[in-house]
Amino acid sequence: MGSKIKLNFWQIWNMNVGFFGIQYSFGLQQSAVNPIYDFLGASPDQIPILNLAGPVTGLLIQPLIGALSDKTWHPRWGRRKPYFFIGALMCSICLLLFPYSSSLWMAAGLLWILDAGNNTAMEPYRAFIADKLDDEQQPVGFQMQSFFTGLGQTLANLSLFIFPMIFIGKTGSLPTWVYASFFLGAFCSIGSIWWSIRTTSEIPPSEEELAHLRAEKRGLFEPIVEIFSAIGDMPKVMWQLALVYLFQWYALFCYWQNSSKSIALSVWNATPKSDPAAYETAVGWTGLVNGWYNIVTFLTAFALVGFARKYSAKNVHAFCLLLAAIGFLTFPHIQDKNLLFFAITGFGIGWASMMGIPYLMVVSDIPKERYGVYMGIINMMIVIPMIIQNLSFGYILKHFLNNDPRLAISFAGVLLFISAFFTLLIKSKKATN
Repeated sequence: MGSKIKLNFWQIWNMNVGFFGIQYSFGLQQSAVNPIYDFLGASPDQIPILNLAGPVTGLLIQPLIGALSDKTWHPRWGRRKPYFFIGALMCSICLLLFPYSSSLWMAAGLLWILDAGNNTAMEPYRAFIADKLDDEQQPVGFQMQSFFTGLGQTLANLSLFIFPMIFIGKTGSLPTWVYASFFLGAFCSIGSIWWSIRTTSEIPPSEEELAHLRAEKRGLFEPIVEIFSAIGDMPKVMWQLALVYLFQWYALFCYWQNSSKSIALSVWNATPKSDPAAYETAVGWTGLVNGWYNIVTFLTAFALVGFARKYSAKNVHAFCLLLAAIGFLTFPHIQDKNLLFFAITGFGIGWASMMGIPYLMVVSDIPKERYGVYMGIINMMIVIPMIIQNLSFGYILKHFLNNDPRLAISFAGVLLFISAFFTLLIKSKKATN
């Protein structure tokens, strides 16, 4: 790969704008899809299995896309950017169609395609940062993605609070505000990716690297072989991170699936079936609460870069996980809806760390010619806990937690404490300096 030049703040900003649209779409998945399932008649223990689309598509698509993008180069379109564009286009089409879901299984099917698009776009973006920026600027690049994660998901969640006040009533089987939120998401998804593609060039490979790319096998199963080869050669620090992620991401899915129903019970003493109107109000308030934690995320993202340099990435991440854990343990006991913002602030700081700091722990141990496939494998470490959660948590919720969404969030808090402990055991070049 050609030499890397220093970029100024706005150049790093422009190259990451596309992450805003990806995360706006992901924010709708977090906060709007589960209420749509509720509106369409899903029971609480059905929600985990209905969310299986995200982790399964992530498991299958991200490492494959990473391996393919490592082997891609086009003089005009580049290496990673074609994948951004195709993924964003898929997302936009699905977001336009999602509000027209007439049944539970139609919504679940569209979620599969939507998440496939998100995963196609997201993984090459991680590798894009590692490709384009040198060691000194990579922390800013990864935390810029954390910033845009917070901004995109903030606006997605705020739409759930604001749009019900503007778009009143129902259209078909869903509230009208759902259409407005998803249509705006479709525009943000393709528009922000287009901005980054137009403003940022990729570093062309050297003649030696081009010759290597041309000489490599291009068989149908070659990307799969590359994934298994990379797993076999995986640095020890990535296995350590996988253990952290097992508890961390299981916990987050417990929160996202149950936050609206937890707030409905603790504040309004309502469920989707007992009081649909109160539950819709709770969904809007959840959008505001989740919007707040994402505001905290983009306000604190860049500060974490300085702390990681001073105190080490692993210590910063462990501390942020502890703050998130305390917030989750407090959250379901709050009856005053305004105090929920204080409880979720800890998760906002934790989310800022989760979106950027772990990559700093491992990027120095990854060979540059395999950035794509290893970023995809890191995503496998995210989605495998989600798959485990989707397959197991419905049973746990029904038989051990009394189908109570408040207990689900307490359970998530305990898992984050465990995740923080395992973070402190990580040993890598950047986690310990």
